[in-house]
Amino acid sequence: MNLFERYLTLWVFLCIIVGVVLGQFFPAPFHWLGGLEIAKVNLPVGLLIWVMIIPMLLRIDFGALHEVRKHWRGIGVTLFVNWAVKPFSMALLGWLFIRHLFAPYLPADQLDSYIAGLILLAAAPCTAMVFVWSRLVNGEPMFTLSQVALNDAIMVFAFAPLVALLLGLSAIVVPWDTLLVSVVLYIVIPVVIAQLLRKALLRKGQAKFEETLAKIGPWSIAALLLTLVLLFAFQGKAIVEQPLIIAMLAVPITIQVYFNSALAYWLNRRTGEAHCVAGPSALIGASNFFELAVAAAISLFGFESGAALATVVGVLIEVPVMLSVVYIVNRSQKWYEREAQTSKRG
Repeated sequence: MNLFERYLTLWVFLCIIVGVVLGQFFPAPFHWLGGLEIAKVNLPVGLLIWVMIIPMLLRIDFGALHEVRKHWRGIGVTLFVNWAVKPFSMALLGWLFIRHLFAPYLPADQLDSYIAGLILLAAAPCTAMVFVWSRLVNGEPMFTLSQVALNDAIMVFAFAPLVALLLGLSAIVVPWDTLLVSVVLYIVIPVVIAQLLRKALLRKGQAKFEETLAKIGPWSIAALLLTLVLLFAFQGKAIVEQPLIIAMLAVPITIQVYFNSALAYWLNRRTGEAHCVAGPSALIGASNFFELAVAAAISLFGFESGAALATVVGVLIEVPVMLSVVYIVNRSQKWYEREAQTSKRG
């Protein structure tokens, strides 16, 4: 990992402090920035989201979709966990913790918004950071590439209907047109731009392509951090008044990460997949495309919403929690392979 990725949690923590302080002492500029929007889409944040996403999407080769056939069991597990388990388990955890257990300690008018943010976070499977996690567990590169490409292709069509369904079940009314606009802005258009840039760069040679990726790679994290400064400038009042709010939102997010990664890891072992496939499958089954979640939350509910804060909490805990999952996957490799061999003999 590069410097930004290695210490992402530290940078996020510093952005929380900077954002809260600036929001408290200089509220006027941030309210002005928050008003720069078209069709509920904030223009400064929209630009930052594009800068954040496109360098990551450049790494994805949709031509790798044919690799699905070679690892169909692992791909099946990944898709099952990502689309049939994780969003629904997060909705359940949100209902349990936010609507009931923690409700007395949270602002009553933000409960629905917090749950919506958690759902947005869980409904977007991770894209770029999976390549980092996969490398750390010695994952099969082509499997990682193919599952990310397939997840992105599905996300273009499934994200909006799935979010609308879950938000509807949670008694939260969200306009379909806003959801669809978010998908177009934050998935379809960036994917098209990234693929066009990818082809143009590859025509200049693989070396030029890798050199460009190395140069623009830090842009993604830099844009993310600037977005967080804006978010926490607007959320500063709520954080100062209720500092435990982040810890309470982190509970369901952390539980779903460990639950879904363990489920994917176990299912891969049961189906006889190799450890180099099970590792990245478990990691993509647990991590989130938090850039899209943050963008959608801002577009749907605004800067100052509980939904935006919930997705930002997802960013805050993503790296340390996922690194712990990486550690568990690596430490359990001998157990995994021993149990897999036992299952085959049985």
